[in-house]
Amino acid sequence: MAGLNPSQLQKFREDGFLVLEGFLSVDECVAMQQRIGEIVAEMDVPLHCRTEFSTQEEEQIRAQGSRDYFLSSGDKIRFFFEKGVFDKKGNFLVPPEKSVNKIGHALHAHDPVFRSITHSPKVQALARSLGLQMPVVIQSMYIFKPPHGPAAVTPHQDATFLYTEPLGRVLGIWLALEDATLENGCLWFIPGSHTSGVSRRMVRAPAGSASGISFLGSEPDRDNSLFVPTPVRRGGLVLIHGEVVHKSEQNLSARSRQAYTFHLMDTSGTVWSPENWLQPTAELPFPPLYT
Repeated sequence: MAGLNPSQLQKFREDGFLVLEGFLSVDECVAMQQRIGEIVAEMDVPLHCRTEFSTQEEEQIRAQGSRDYFLSSGDKIRFFFEKGVFDKKGNFLVPPEKSVNKIGHALHAHDPVFRSITHSPKVQALARSLGLQMPVVIQSMYIFKPPHGPAAVTPHQDATFLYTEPLGRVLGIWLALEDATLENGCLWFIPGSHTSGVSRRMVRAPAGSASGISFLGSEPDRDNSLFVPTPVRRGGLVLIHGEVVHKSEQNLSARSRQAYTFHLMDTSGTVWSPENWLQPTAELPFPPLYT
């Protein structure tokens, strides 16, 4: 399998992102979409979404349940919902398959369809061509981006959430399972924004604190005119440097914009921050990419 050629490699190093059209076959896209349909059809809705809360104290318990559910999702397949999809008793107000915002954060480890794509020979060849020596898979997400969805993703750097020392050791692989267009919320990047460090970090708060997570630093105001859109057809791949600034707008169209995304870290000479929200566990150490 071929990885990146020298001109692609140079473009990625200059811009901090790269679009590779036609990386996946239609069959591979369909396999993931079908599998996710089965997973959603079988899902157990988490208790904190299902319970009716009336008092402030109960609301705090719900918020804590939601945080704990997120903070312990690194080694599991878990469901994160759009706002306003449940009534007070936790029943769906919309069809369940239209209610999910994303599924995370360990599809790559627990599901054979997603594991085989994540560790596929072409992904391994891509990583080798980028010079990754001992890469591991740190997380994965299936992103639904439903039609007419409320959610834009604000400008951010992945290393805010996935911090390493030294920086530059985290790489995002974003796979379009449906066409990503200007109308349905494709990714936007600031080319070259991956070279000036990280402006904000999300860290796990000390055990026993109310919030579970806190932020160090702040996201600077970004000049909107610097962002460049990257529409990509179904089966395309977007390579994302851990520090490049990117965002996506609302999906204003009638079509979803599903994607499967995962992050790699080269462990060679790298320290994964013990303050990151996501930590390897005894049940799931970060799996090596190369098989």
